[in-house]
Amino acid sequence: MSSSKLLRGTFILTLGVMLSRILGLVYVIPFHPLVGERGGALYSYGYVPYQIFISLATAGVPLAVSKFVSKYNALGEYRTGYRLFRSGLLLMTITGIVACIVLYMIAPWIAPFVIEEQVKGNSVHDVVTVIRAVSFALIIVPVMSLIRGFFQGHESMGPTALSQVVEQFVRIIFLLASCYIVLRVMHGSLVTAISLATFAAFVGALGGLAVLIWYWWKRKAHLNELLAQDRGQLHPPLKEMYKELIMYAAPFVFVGLATPLYQLIDQFTFNRAMASIGLAKISEEAYSIFNLWAQKLVIIPVTLATSFGLTLIPTITKAYVADDRKSLRKYLNQTFQVVMFLTVPAVVGMAILAEPVYAAFYSYDPLGEQVLRWYAPTAILFAMFSVTAAVLQGINQQRFTVISLTLGLLIKLLLNTFLITKFATIGAVLATTLGYFISVLFNLWIIKKYTNYRYGFVFRRTVLIGIFTTIMSIFVALALPLLEALLHYKGGRFDSMVIVVVGALIGAGVYFFISERSGLLTSLFGNRFAFLQRKKAKKAVS
Repeated sequence: MSSSKLLRGTFILTLGVMLSRILGLVYVIPFHPLVGERGGALYSYGYVPYQIFISLATAGVPLAVSKFVSKYNALGEYRTGYRLFRSGLLLMTITGIVACIVLYMIAPWIAPFVIEEQVKGNSVHDVVTVIRAVSFALIIVPVMSLIRGFFQGHESMGPTALSQVVEQFVRIIFLLASCYIVLRVMHGSLVTAISLATFAAFVGALGGLAVLIWYWWKRKAHLNELLAQDRGQLHPPLKEMYKELIMYAAPFVFVGLATPLYQLIDQFTFNRAMASIGLAKISEEAYSIFNLWAQKLVIIPVTLATSFGLTLIPTITKAYVADDRKSLRKYLNQTFQVVMFLTVPAVVGMAILAEPVYAAFYSYDPLGEQVLRWYAPTAILFAMFSVTAAVLQGINQQRFTVISLTLGLLIKLLLNTFLITKFATIGAVLATTLGYFISVLFNLWIIKKYTNYRYGFVFRRTVLIGIFTTIMSIFVALALPLLEALLHYKGGRFDSMVIVVVGALIGAGVYFFISERSGLLTSLFGNRFAFLQRKKAKKAVS
């Protein structure tokens, strides 16, 4: 695969992922006023088990199949990847149907663990209904994942990117339209609306699958030509192929499971812990704020940082395999610095502007502001966990990802109820933060152990980034009361949006200016900002 084609494919896939995630964020703006806090909690109750089942059912298939097919295509053994694909279609269909049946059947068992009798709001029956509604998507998504992986293995990223965007778009249109019709037109029940909102995952999957089938018929002639060119020298049995596939897939499964498993612990413990301290009345409202609405906002800087940071992982793998320690150290330095450079100011800015940010996306809510302010810094750990897990994959130590995730989940499980009883909703945030902190520390230790990498330089750069962020924060904090006074701010959505945009521009401008003047920007991103140097040179001459 040529470097230009690799870059083009990576760009298309990254663009598809970014568009899909942007759509996944934007839809909550109209969704929140439609369903409210109780509806948000009910939606989350259904989606968390589904995310776990879908991670297990697909088992990291897209990336694993992509890697497998690409390997054998490079050897001219096109039929080997095709054999895996054909048998995989049957396996993924069976896996999806079994996962759907299991989740549908165990919904009445899951629901009582979620709802505390003292909590006034959604009932056990409501939770069962919603979980069962979302379970049908499990029939289609695993098959869709396999087809995406097959196309990616043939160096074709367009089908995956377009199908992801179409899947998300169809899901959101169905979700919002069905909720609006049920609640505003038919004046139906909230449970019916949320059931349709979760069933939208099945409808969206149909849209994504339709795109992939269209691509399949379009590319069928080309794929047949490749099969005709097959060298026919390797004939590994299916058992060996699946063994190899599982080796590829396992790390991706555990990384994908991280957030849903953390949320599952909250789902099983949060309401009971809140009820035990006399906060049953606000328990579901607090749960939806923490586990759905605020979480959507916190993920924004994580997506941006990891998109940049993960692009360096292939070069890290290459340097490690070649035993080029100097290049490996350089790429690790750059990866960690880019993640910190982008994430730290973003999350600090979000924490400072927590009240208008939450009000701009949803509505004014003191609890939402408080949760977002405490939760935002955790995004640094989310980003670092994703990146360090990818680095472990790059240096062929992915088995340690399982251990680090287990350690983090154990901390979350042990501390969650205790911290909630002490600090209410913020306690759940703290337990998540501590869990991810332990996981990241463990990953960093393993990276150091197997690469002899030293963190001194990155630590010094992180301190520098912290100083720049502090300066930025002072400017934003000083501008905030002035903006509120000029707009006669009372927590309205439009005023909040103006404050967020202006505050973000001030913060980004200050941070960007300091970073450019100090040379940090050039050090991290090379000549991408060379035009700034030319402008300074022209001014100096004039």
